Amino acid sequence: MTSNFIQYDQDQQHLLPKNLAEWVKEDSLERYVSDVIDHLDNEGRLDPFYPEEREDGRGRPSFHPVMMLKVLVFGYCIGIRSSRKLDRLLERDIAFRYLAANQQPDFRTISLFRKNHREKFEHLFVEILRLCREAGMAEMGEVALDGRRVQGDAALDQNRTREQITEEIQDILDEAAEIDEAEDDEYGPEHRGDELPEELREQEDRLDRLREAKDRLDAKEQQRKAEQAAKIRQREREEEEMGRKKRGRKPTPPEEVELPEDTKANTTDPASQTLKTSNGWKQGYNGQAIVDCDTQVIVAQDITTDANDVQQLKPMLETCEEVNGKRPEKALADAGYWSNANAQLADEQTELFIATTKDWKRRKELREADPPRGRIPDSYGPKERMERKLRTKRGRRIYRKRSQTVEAVFGQHVTRGCDRFLLRGTKGANAEWSLFAATHNLLKLWRSGRGPDSHAVADAIAR
Repeated sequence: MTSNFIQYDQDQQHLLPKNLAEWVKEDSLERYVSDVIDHLDNEGRLDPFYPEEREDGRGRPSFHPVMMLKVLVFGYCIGIRSSRKLDRLLERDIAFRYLAANQQPDFRTISLFRKNHREKFEHLFVEILRLCREAGMAEMGEVALDGRRVQGDAALDQNRTREQITEEIQDILDEAAEIDEAEDDEYGPEHRGDELPEELREQEDRLDRLREAKDRLDAKEQQRKAEQAAKIRQREREEEEMGRKKRGRKPTPPEEVELPEDTKANTTDPASQTLKTSNGWKQGYNGQAIVDCDTQVIVAQDITTDANDVQQLKPMLETCEEVNGKRPEKALADAGYWSNANAQLADEQTELFIATTKDWKRRKELREADPPRGRIPDSYGPKERMERKLRTKRGRRIYRKRSQTVEAVFGQHVTRGCDRFLLRGTKGANAEWSLFAATHNLLKLWRSGRGPDSHAVADAIAR
């Protein structure tokens, strides 16, 4: 029986080993990631990721940080963040084998690299943003600011009051004392016995987290006392200016201020906060981002544990200026950022467009109202002036871009699997939020048509 098939033989031997680069397309994402990381390394911009060398030259050689970065960045680009999944792909996937040059760091090594360099991924974000800016993709004529509540590596049911935490700490200490006494009976007081059992090591780790959670509750209480003391000092200054005592109840002395008994801290990730979302509650962090309306490039980002966005406008605009060397011309934000104080942040450099109310009926009423005419009445305060500006044809045209920009970017994060943090603590969350933003911008750069072969990006990489 005749057949017309291409010859197929799994045992076919090659005279020369294959070059993995030949198996990767010139315009592929993995090759682009490799080129960009190599460029940053050649420019010395990845030096923070290099460990300090021992003067005696001893020590086991470690995997090259450039290779580790390529694997990690490409993984985040395609939504694969699990160190175990990356470990498997380094064995099976051509793209990952190309990036790692057939080296195979295991999942522990990948996880440790990410953890040990968590404070340096913000630097990587800044460097990739610089390439976007040099390619003309971060002009910042109009930007949109928003916050996204991201689930942390902690559960809501691990929140405890200070009393519950104190009781659990004491239970662990009592159990440890009983074990010590039993070991003294078995081995004698002068002998250590075997190494600490795994269950006791886990208890020690749990004890550290419980103490950190209790310390955070104590710090919150001290902050309240300090705020109360400041209020009393302000009241005393006002009374001195008035020449008489104010009416009403006297403020509570700072030493009597306490946290409500039901105030809780999380015992898995004490730095995380309980945050309200449209879909319920999350135990996590508030990720902030400023996005260029024309290109959807993230031009500034940060992590906070504040549940509200209103305190984030000023620091985010300052971060944006610090990272990019200038302020945006126009900044758009939802009602979560509205306050009379924030309205005063507008200056000659940045014009603000901030929604003034979260009430949907009021928002609908403002949208459907006729555009205003004439001069702004002198009696208008900051809120009335902002509402009037948003009702103008120009204001409506500009503000409409907000949801099309930053909310779309957050949706792209979720699509890539960036919907929860794997690392604990504020530093861990900030590291992953920086990686989310850095890889988002890298993808925008790659997909923009200004890819590796374009003059704009080629010039930026060549600099």
